[in-house]
Amino acid sequence: MNIGEVAKASGVSAKMVRHYEESGLIRPATRSESNYRTYSQNDVEVLRFVKRARTLGFPMKQIAMLLALWEDRSRPSSEVKQLARQHIAELNARIAELTEMRDTLEHLARHCRGDFRPECPILEGLAPSRH
Repeated sequence: MNIGEVAKASGVSAKMVRHYEESGLIRPATRSESNYRTYSQNDVEVLRFVKRARTLGFPMKQIAMLLALWEDRSRPSSEVKQLARQHIAELNARIAELTEMRDTLEHLARHCRGDFRPECPILEGLAPSRH
């Protein structure tokens, strides 16, 4: 399978396939006699795994660890669970930050009249305080 075919089969763009190879996340493709990349069905499965992990927000470093664990059939599932729990904690922290940002903006927007006057609590809330 060539890079276009593996991209279509995995749902990962050819550009990202090359990026994952260059970054060392996935093994480099084998090369044909004319130096074209060639891929196997296993490569498709690995790329689907990476795509799903990216969809769940895992960073590249953790995806590399998850791939290694996935390929190691003798791994303890506790290591996988630990990575998942760590990612959940990171997601919860990001959710809390985003919630705080949203709540602050909602408060500022509620207090802005949005009329012809120049006073604007939104801009005042963004500006550094002047002493």
